[in-house]
Amino acid sequence: MSIKILLKDIPDYHKIEVYRQHGGYEVIRKALQKSPDEIIEEVKKSGLRGRGGACFPTGLKWSFMPKDKNIPKFLCINGDESEPGSFKDRQIFEFNPHQLIEGILISAYAIGAQTCYIYIRGEYVKWIRLMQKALDDAYEAGFVGEKMKETFGTDFYTNIYIHRGAGAYICGEESALMNSIEGKRGYPRVKPPFPAQCGLWGYPTTINNVETIANIPPIIENGGEWFASIGEPKHPGTLLFGVSGHVNKPGVYELPTGTLLTDIIYKYAGGVPGNKKIKCIIPGGTSMPPIRGDQIEGLKMDAESLKEVGSAIGTGGIIVMDEDTDLVKVLARITKFYWHESCGQCTPCREGTGWMLKILNRILDGNGTSKDLDLLIDVANNIEGHTICALGDAAAWPVKYMIERFRDEFEARVKRSIKIDIPNKVHSMRRTQIPLTEIKIDFQ
Repeated sequence: MSIKILLKDIPDYHKIEVYRQHGGYEVIRKALQKSPDEIIEEVKKSGLRGRGGACFPTGLKWSFMPKDKNIPKFLCINGDESEPGSFKDRQIFEFNPHQLIEGILISAYAIGAQTCYIYIRGEYVKWIRLMQKALDDAYEAGFVGEKMKETFGTDFYTNIYIHRGAGAYICGEESALMNSIEGKRGYPRVKPPFPAQCGLWGYPTTINNVETIANIPPIIENGGEWFASIGEPKHPGTLLFGVSGHVNKPGVYELPTGTLLTDIIYKYAGGVPGNKKIKCIIPGGTSMPPIRGDQIEGLKMDAESLKEVGSAIGTGGIIVMDEDTDLVKVLARITKFYWHESCGQCTPCREGTGWMLKILNRILDGNGTSKDLDLLIDVANNIEGHTICALGDAAAWPVKYMIERFRDEFEARVKRSIKIDIPNKVHSMRRTQIPLTEIKIDFQ
Protein backbone atom coordinates (compact mmCIF):
# COMPACT_ATOMS: atom_id res chain seq x y z
CA MET A 1 0.00 0.00 0.00
CA SER A 2 1.50 3.32 -1.08
CA ILE A 3 0.32 6.36 0.85
CA LYS A 4 2.11 9.57 1.66
CA ILE A 5 0.82 11.62 4.58
CA LEU A 6 4.00 13.39 5.63
CA LEU A 7 6.59 13.16 2.84
CA LYS A 8 4.65 14.02 -0.28
CA ASP A 9 6.16 13.79 -3.73
CA ILE A 10 5.43 17.41 -4.59
CA PRO A 11 8.29 19.66 -5.78
CA ASP A 12 9.00 22.68 -3.53
CA TYR A 13 6.34 21.61 -1.02
CA HIS A 14 8.36 23.39 1.69
CA LYS A 15 7.48 26.76 0.14
CA ILE A 16 4.39 28.43 1.53
CA GLU A 17 2.96 29.30 -1.90
CA VAL A 18 3.21 25.66 -3.06
CA TYR A 19 1.78 24.40 0.22
CA ARG A 20 -1.20 26.77 -0.16
CA GLN A 21 -1.76 25.68 -3.76
CA HIS A 22 -2.39 22.18 -2.40
CA GLY A 23 -4.88 23.27 0.25
CA GLY A 24 -2.43 24.38 2.89
CA TYR A 25 -3.76 26.41 5.85
CA GLU A 26 -7.34 25.58 4.88
CA VAL A 27 -7.56 22.75 7.41
CA ILE A 28 -6.98 25.15 10.32
CA ARG A 29 -9.85 27.22 8.97
CA LYS A 30 -12.01 24.10 9.04
CA ALA A 31 -10.80 23.20 12.53
CA LEU A 32 -11.65 26.64 13.93
CA GLN A 33 -15.29 26.04 12.97
CA LYS A 34 -15.38 23.08 15.36
CA SER A 35 -15.10 23.09 19.13
CA PRO A 36 -11.80 22.11 20.79
CA ASP A 37 -13.50 19.02 22.23
CA GLU A 38 -14.59 17.95 18.72
CA ILE A 39 -10.98 18.19 17.51
CA ILE A 40 -9.76 16.11 20.44
CA GLU A 41 -12.43 13.48 19.83
CA GLU A 42 -11.47 13.27 16.15
CA VAL A 43 -7.84 12.69 17.09
CA LYS A 44 -8.93 10.03 19.59
CA LYS A 45 -11.00 8.37 16.89
CA SER A 46 -7.95 8.30 14.60
CA GLY A 47 -5.97 6.16 17.03
CA LEU A 48 -2.89 8.34 16.50
CA ARG A 49 -0.13 7.35 18.92
CA GLY A 50 2.93 9.41 19.77
CA ARG A 51 5.84 9.09 17.34
CA GLY A 52 8.51 10.05 19.86
CA GLY A 53 8.99 6.56 21.25
CA ALA A 54 6.40 6.04 23.99
CA CYS A 55 3.46 5.49 21.59
CA PHE A 56 1.01 7.13 24.00
CA PRO A 57 -2.44 7.92 22.48
CA THR A 58 -2.30 11.56 21.34
CA GLY A 59 -5.96 12.44 21.80
CA LEU A 60 -5.94 11.02 25.31
CA LYS A 61 -2.87 13.10 26.19
CA TRP A 62 -4.61 16.25 24.93
CA SER A 63 -7.68 15.48 27.06
CA PHE A 64 -5.57 15.74 30.22
CA MET A 65 -5.22 19.50 29.73
CA PRO A 66 -7.48 21.50 32.07
CA LYS A 67 -10.40 23.35 30.48
CA ASP A 68 -9.95 26.57 32.46
CA LYS A 69 -9.53 29.35 29.90
CA ASN A 70 -8.17 31.80 32.46
CA ILE A 71 -4.79 30.11 32.94
CA PRO A 72 -1.90 30.12 30.46
CA LYS A 73 -1.27 26.87 28.59
CA PHE A 74 1.67 25.79 26.50
CA LEU A 75 2.37 23.37 23.66
CA CYS A 76 5.90 22.05 23.11
CA ILE A 77 6.94 20.26 19.94
CA ASN A 78 9.84 17.91 20.60
CA GLY A 79 12.28 18.01 17.70
CA ASP A 80 15.39 17.30 19.75
CA GLU A 81 15.94 14.02 17.87
CA SER A 82 19.22 13.03 19.51
CA GLU A 83 18.58 9.28 19.61
CA PRO A 84 21.35 7.55 17.61
CA GLY A 85 19.77 6.00 14.54
CA SER A 86 16.89 8.49 14.42
CA PHE A 87 16.77 11.12 11.67
CA LYS A 88 13.12 11.33 10.64
CA ASP A 89 11.98 14.67 12.10
CA ARG A 90 14.48 16.68 10.11
CA GLN A 91 12.78 15.37 6.94
CA ILE A 92 9.64 17.22 8.04
CA PHE A 93 11.62 20.36 8.89
CA GLU A 94 13.14 20.33 5.43
CA PHE A 95 10.41 19.06 3.14
CA ASN A 96 7.09 19.71 4.90
CA PRO A 97 7.48 22.47 7.49
CA HIS A 98 4.13 24.15 6.85
CA GLN A 99 2.13 20.99 7.55
CA LEU A 100 3.92 20.89 10.90
CA ILE A 101 3.06 24.55 11.54
CA GLU A 102 -0.58 23.97 10.60
CA GLY A 103 -0.62 20.93 12.88
CA ILE A 104 0.70 23.10 15.71
CA LEU A 105 -2.06 25.65 15.13
CA ILE A 106 -4.79 22.98 15.23
CA SER A 107 -3.27 21.31 18.29
CA ALA A 108 -2.91 24.60 20.13
CA TYR A 109 -6.56 25.40 19.42
CA ALA A 110 -7.63 21.99 20.70
CA ILE A 111 -5.85 22.34 24.05
CA GLY A 112 -6.19 26.12 24.38
CA ALA A 113 -2.49 27.01 24.17
CA GLN A 114 -1.59 30.55 23.15
CA THR A 115 2.16 29.92 23.17
CA CYS A 116 3.98 27.10 21.37
CA TYR A 117 7.63 26.14 21.25
CA ILE A 118 9.37 24.03 18.63
CA TYR A 119 12.40 22.60 20.43
CA ILE A 120 15.03 21.62 17.84
CA ARG A 121 18.29 19.82 18.40
CA GLY A 122 21.12 22.34 18.57
CA GLU A 123 23.26 20.53 15.99
CA TYR A 124 20.47 20.86 13.44
CA VAL A 125 21.68 24.27 12.28
CA LYS A 126 20.50 23.81 8.69
CA TRP A 127 17.06 22.59 9.72
CA ILE A 128 16.61 25.34 12.30
CA ARG A 129 17.17 27.89 9.54
CA LEU A 130 14.73 26.14 7.20
CA MET A 131 12.09 25.91 9.91
CA GLN A 132 12.56 29.54 10.89
CA LYS A 133 12.12 30.62 7.27
CA ALA A 134 8.85 28.69 7.02
CA LEU A 135 7.63 30.13 10.32
CA ASP A 136 8.51 33.69 9.24
CA ASP A 137 6.56 33.19 6.01
CA ALA A 138 3.55 31.86 7.97
CA TYR A 139 3.63 34.90 10.27
CA GLU A 140 3.88 37.28 7.31
CA ALA A 141 0.91 35.58 5.63
CA GLY A 142 -1.18 36.03 8.76
CA PHE A 143 -1.49 32.35 9.65
CA VAL A 144 0.32 32.63 12.99
CA GLY A 145 0.11 35.18 15.78
CA GLU A 146 -2.51 37.86 16.36
CA LYS A 147 -3.09 38.25 12.62
CA MET A 148 -4.90 34.90 12.82
CA LYS A 149 -7.94 36.68 14.21
CA GLU A 150 -8.24 38.73 11.05
CA THR A 151 -7.23 35.94 8.64
CA PHE A 152 -9.64 33.34 10.01
CA GLY A 153 -12.27 35.56 11.64
CA THR A 154 -11.78 34.05 15.08
CA ASP A 155 -10.92 35.13 18.60
CA PHE A 156 -8.27 32.43 18.88
CA TYR A 157 -4.63 32.97 18.06
CA THR A 158 -1.31 31.44 19.08
CA ASN A 159 2.35 32.34 18.79
CA ILE A 160 5.05 29.86 17.79
CA TYR A 161 8.72 30.15 18.74
CA ILE A 162 11.70 28.03 17.76
CA HIS A 163 13.96 27.13 20.67
CA ARG A 164 17.41 25.84 19.81
CA GLY A 165 18.71 23.11 22.08
CA ALA A 166 22.22 23.18 23.51
CA GLY A 167 23.33 19.74 22.35
CA ALA A 168 22.20 17.54 25.23
CA TYR A 169 20.53 14.20 24.56
CA ILE A 170 18.72 14.39 27.88
CA CYS A 171 16.67 17.37 26.66
CA GLY A 172 14.71 15.00 24.45
CA GLU A 173 13.02 13.88 27.69
CA GLU A 174 9.90 16.02 28.03
CA SER A 175 10.50 17.49 31.48
CA ALA A 176 14.19 18.17 30.81
CA LEU A 177 13.05 19.88 27.60
CA MET A 178 10.80 22.18 29.62
CA ASN A 179 13.63 23.02 32.03
CA SER A 180 15.83 23.84 29.05
CA ILE A 181 13.21 26.20 27.60
CA GLU A 182 12.98 27.90 31.00
CA GLY A 183 16.72 28.51 30.89
CA LYS A 184 17.57 25.92 33.51
CA ARG A 185 19.87 22.94 33.41
CA GLY A 186 18.30 20.06 31.46
CA TYR A 187 17.45 17.88 34.44
CA PRO A 188 14.39 15.62 34.17
CA ARG A 189 11.69 16.31 36.76
CA VAL A 190 10.17 13.87 39.20
CA LYS A 191 6.63 12.86 38.18
CA PRO A 192 3.95 13.44 39.36
CA PRO A 193 3.06 16.21 38.81
CA PHE A 194 2.83 15.59 35.09
CA PRO A 195 3.23 18.37 32.49
CA ALA A 196 -0.53 18.70 31.92
CA GLN A 197 -0.86 19.77 35.55
CA CYS A 198 2.47 21.55 36.12
CA GLY A 199 4.62 22.18 33.07
CA LEU A 200 6.39 25.28 31.74
CA TRP A 201 6.70 27.86 34.52
CA GLY A 202 4.23 25.79 36.53
CA TYR A 203 1.43 26.01 33.96
CA PRO A 204 -0.35 23.19 32.05
CA THR A 205 1.76 21.99 29.12
CA THR A 206 1.46 19.34 26.42
CA ILE A 207 4.55 17.89 24.70
CA ASN A 208 4.31 16.05 21.37
CA ASN A 209 6.85 14.83 18.83
CA VAL A 210 7.29 16.59 15.46
CA GLU A 211 6.01 13.62 13.46
CA THR A 212 2.97 13.28 15.72
CA ILE A 213 1.85 16.87 15.18
CA ALA A 214 2.51 16.77 11.42
CA ASN A 215 -0.18 14.06 11.19
CA ILE A 216 -2.88 16.33 12.64
CA PRO A 217 -3.92 18.32 9.49
CA PRO A 218 -4.58 15.16 7.40
CA ILE A 219 -6.57 13.66 10.28
CA ILE A 220 -8.80 16.72 10.62
CA GLU A 221 -9.15 17.05 6.84
CA ASN A 222 -10.02 13.43 6.13
CA GLY A 223 -11.46 12.28 9.45
CA GLY A 224 -10.24 10.04 12.24
CA GLU A 225 -11.76 6.91 10.70
CA TRP A 226 -9.74 7.44 7.52
CA PHE A 227 -6.49 7.56 9.48
CA ALA A 228 -7.49 4.59 11.64
CA SER A 229 -7.95 2.48 8.50
CA ILE A 230 -4.28 2.81 7.53
CA GLY A 231 -1.82 0.21 8.76
CA GLU A 232 -2.27 -1.79 11.95
CA PRO A 233 -5.54 -1.16 13.84
CA LYS A 234 -3.82 -0.86 17.24
CA HIS A 235 -1.10 1.44 15.89
CA PRO A 236 -2.57 3.12 12.80
CA GLY A 237 -1.17 5.52 10.23
CA THR A 238 2.17 5.70 8.49
CA LEU A 239 5.59 5.85 10.11
CA LEU A 240 8.80 7.48 9.00
CA PHE A 241 11.34 4.66 9.12
CA GLY A 242 14.93 5.86 9.17
CA VAL A 243 17.00 2.96 7.84
CA SER A 244 20.77 2.98 8.35
CA GLY A 245 23.67 0.59 8.75
CA HIS A 246 24.42 -2.23 6.33
CA VAL A 247 21.87 -1.49 3.61
CA ASN A 248 22.37 -0.40 0.00
CA LYS A 249 19.91 2.50 0.16
CA PRO A 250 19.87 4.09 3.61
CA GLY A 251 17.26 6.80 4.08
CA VAL A 252 13.83 7.71 5.43
CA TYR A 253 10.85 5.75 4.10
CA GLU A 254 7.23 6.57 4.88
CA LEU A 255 5.27 3.34 5.08
CA PRO A 256 2.11 2.10 6.80
CA THR A 257 2.52 0.62 10.26
CA GLY A 258 2.69 -3.15 10.10
CA THR A 259 4.95 -3.18 7.05
CA LEU A 260 7.18 -6.25 7.14
CA LEU A 261 10.69 -5.52 8.39
CA THR A 262 12.11 -7.67 5.59
CA ASP A 263 10.23 -5.56 3.02
CA ILE A 264 11.67 -2.36 4.50
CA ILE A 265 15.20 -3.76 4.29
CA TYR A 266 15.10 -5.63 0.98
CA LYS A 267 12.33 -3.94 -1.02
CA TYR A 268 12.85 -0.31 -0.04
CA ALA A 269 16.38 -0.06 1.39
CA GLY A 270 17.89 -2.24 -1.35
CA GLY A 271 19.05 -5.16 0.76
CA VAL A 272 22.38 -5.84 2.45
CA PRO A 273 25.65 -5.10 0.59
CA GLY A 274 27.25 -8.26 -0.75
CA ASN A 275 24.06 -10.20 0.05
CA LYS A 276 25.48 -10.92 3.48
CA LYS A 277 23.34 -12.35 6.25
CA ILE A 278 21.84 -10.08 8.88
CA LYS A 279 23.21 -10.69 12.35
CA CYS A 280 21.41 -8.01 14.37
CA ILE A 281 18.82 -5.26 13.98
CA ILE A 282 17.97 -2.42 16.32
CA PRO A 283 14.38 -1.48 15.32
CA GLY A 284 13.83 1.95 16.84
CA GLY A 285 17.01 3.80 17.76
CA THR A 286 19.88 2.52 19.90
CA SER A 287 17.94 2.49 23.17
CA MET A 288 15.58 -0.23 21.93
CA PRO A 289 16.36 -3.92 22.63
CA PRO A 290 18.14 -5.50 19.62
CA ILE A 291 16.67 -8.34 17.57
CA ARG A 292 18.54 -11.35 16.21
CA GLY A 293 18.70 -11.71 12.44
CA ASP A 294 16.89 -15.04 12.65
CA GLN A 295 13.88 -13.31 14.28
CA ILE A 296 12.99 -10.90 11.49
CA GLU A 297 11.17 -13.19 9.06
CA GLY A 298 7.47 -12.25 9.11
CA LEU A 299 8.02 -9.51 11.71
CA LYS A 300 5.78 -6.45 11.30
CA MET A 301 6.98 -2.98 12.20
CA ASP A 302 4.42 -1.71 14.67
CA ALA A 303 4.33 -1.28 18.44
CA GLU A 304 2.41 -4.44 19.28
CA SER A 305 4.30 -6.78 16.94
CA LEU A 306 7.68 -5.65 18.26
CA LYS A 307 6.54 -6.18 21.85
CA GLU A 308 5.97 -9.82 20.99
CA VAL A 309 9.66 -10.28 20.14
CA GLY A 310 10.86 -8.34 23.17
CA SER A 311 11.62 -5.00 21.57
CA ALA A 312 9.87 -1.70 20.77
CA ILE A 313 9.22 0.63 17.84
CA GLY A 314 10.90 3.63 19.50
CA THR A 315 11.56 6.34 16.93
CA GLY A 316 11.48 3.97 13.97
CA GLY A 317 15.24 4.21 13.47
CA ILE A 318 16.17 0.81 11.99
CA ILE A 319 19.87 -0.05 12.29
CA VAL A 320 20.92 -3.09 10.24
CA MET A 321 24.10 -5.03 11.09
CA ASP A 322 25.46 -7.78 8.86
CA GLU A 323 27.19 -11.05 9.74
CA ASP A 324 30.64 -9.44 9.98
CA THR A 325 29.64 -6.88 12.61
CA ASP A 326 31.58 -6.90 15.89
CA LEU A 327 28.74 -6.58 18.40
CA VAL A 328 31.11 -6.06 21.32
CA LYS A 329 32.43 -2.90 19.64
CA VAL A 330 28.89 -1.83 18.77
CA LEU A 331 27.72 -2.22 22.36
CA ALA A 332 30.76 -0.39 23.72
CA ARG A 333 30.06 2.53 21.35
CA ILE A 334 26.40 2.68 22.34
CA THR A 335 27.27 2.53 26.03
CA LYS A 336 29.84 5.30 25.65
CA PHE A 337 27.13 7.52 24.19
CA TYR A 338 24.76 7.02 27.13
CA TRP A 339 27.59 7.44 29.64
CA HIS A 340 28.55 10.73 27.97
CA GLU A 341 24.95 11.96 27.78
CA SER A 342 23.87 11.04 31.31
CA CYS A 343 22.87 14.26 33.07
CA GLY A 344 24.28 12.90 36.34
CA GLN A 345 21.19 13.54 38.44
CA CYS A 346 20.53 9.88 39.35
CA THR A 347 23.24 7.74 40.91
CA PRO A 348 22.36 4.46 39.11
CA CYS A 349 22.66 6.11 35.69
CA ARG A 350 25.56 8.43 36.52
CA GLU A 351 27.73 5.67 38.01
CA GLY A 352 26.29 2.60 36.28
CA THR A 353 26.84 3.78 32.71
CA GLY A 354 30.51 4.43 33.51
CA TRP A 355 30.91 0.98 35.11
CA MET A 356 29.37 -0.73 32.09
CA LEU A 357 31.69 1.16 29.74
CA LYS A 358 34.77 0.20 31.78
CA ILE A 359 33.81 -3.47 31.75
CA LEU A 360 33.13 -3.43 28.00
CA ASN A 361 36.46 -1.73 27.36
CA ARG A 362 38.14 -4.39 29.49
CA ILE A 363 36.56 -7.06 27.28
CA LEU A 364 37.67 -5.23 24.12
CA ASP A 365 41.23 -5.09 25.49
CA GLY A 366 41.22 -8.87 25.89
CA ASN A 367 41.15 -8.83 29.69
CA GLY A 368 37.50 -9.76 30.26
CA THR A 369 36.13 -12.93 31.80
CA SER A 370 32.81 -14.73 31.66
CA LYS A 371 31.94 -13.21 35.00
CA ASP A 372 32.11 -9.76 33.40
CA LEU A 373 29.13 -10.64 31.20
CA ASP A 374 27.01 -11.49 34.22
CA LEU A 375 28.28 -8.38 35.97
CA LEU A 376 27.21 -6.23 33.01
CA ILE A 377 23.69 -7.67 33.13
CA ASP A 378 23.61 -7.16 36.92
CA VAL A 379 24.63 -3.50 36.60
CA ALA A 380 22.06 -2.97 33.81
CA ASN A 381 19.31 -4.49 35.99
CA ASN A 382 20.25 -2.12 38.81
CA ILE A 383 19.96 0.89 36.48
CA GLU A 384 16.70 -0.13 34.79
CA GLY A 385 13.66 1.28 36.55
CA HIS A 386 15.68 3.12 39.19
CA THR A 387 16.09 6.55 37.60
CA ILE A 388 13.90 9.65 37.34
CA CYS A 389 13.66 9.47 33.55
CA ALA A 390 13.91 6.74 30.92
CA LEU A 391 17.54 7.44 29.98
CA GLY A 392 18.52 4.85 32.58
CA ASP A 393 16.43 2.24 30.76
CA ALA A 394 17.82 3.46 27.43
CA ALA A 395 21.35 2.81 28.65
CA ALA A 396 20.54 -0.52 30.31
CA TRP A 397 18.48 -2.23 27.60
CA PRO A 398 21.16 -2.41 24.86
CA VAL A 399 23.64 -3.95 27.33
CA LYS A 400 21.19 -6.36 28.92
CA TYR A 401 19.54 -7.63 25.76
CA MET A 402 22.60 -7.59 23.49
CA ILE A 403 24.44 -9.90 25.87
CA GLU A 404 21.43 -12.13 26.53
CA ARG A 405 20.57 -12.51 22.84
CA PHE A 406 24.14 -12.79 21.52
CA ARG A 407 25.77 -14.48 24.48
CA ASP A 408 27.76 -16.83 22.26
CA GLU A 409 29.52 -13.93 20.55
CA PHE A 410 30.39 -12.25 23.83
CA GLU A 411 31.59 -15.53 25.35
CA ALA A 412 33.95 -15.93 22.41
CA ARG A 413 35.60 -12.62 23.32
CA VAL A 414 36.27 -13.30 27.00
CA LYS A 415 38.55 -15.62 28.95
CA ARG A 416 37.08 -18.37 31.03
CA SER A 417 37.63 -17.44 34.65
CA ILE A 418 39.33 -20.06 36.82
CA LYS A 419 38.56 -20.63 40.49
CA ILE A 420 41.11 -22.72 42.39
CA ASP A 421 39.96 -24.03 45.77
CA ILE A 422 42.95 -25.12 47.91
CA PRO A 423 42.40 -26.43 51.46
CA ASN A 424 43.31 -24.02 54.27
CA LYS A 425 46.18 -26.18 55.56
CA VAL A 426 48.36 -25.02 52.70
CA HIS A 427 48.56 -21.62 54.40
CA SER A 428 50.43 -22.99 57.46
CA MET A 429 54.01 -21.95 58.00
CA ARG A 430 55.19 -25.51 57.58
CA ARG A 431 55.52 -27.14 54.21
CA THR A 432 52.62 -29.50 53.74
CA GLN A 433 52.10 -31.97 50.99
CA ILE A 434 48.52 -31.87 49.68
CA PRO A 435 47.18 -34.63 47.45
CA LEU A 436 46.09 -33.31 44.04
CA THR A 437 42.69 -34.89 44.64
CA GLU A 438 42.01 -32.24 47.33
CA ILE A 439 42.58 -29.30 44.98
CA LYS A 440 39.40 -28.31 43.11
CA ILE A 441 39.54 -26.30 39.89
CA ASP A 442 36.29 -24.82 38.63
CA PHE A 443 36.20 -23.35 35.09
CA GLN A 444 33.43 -20.71 34.97
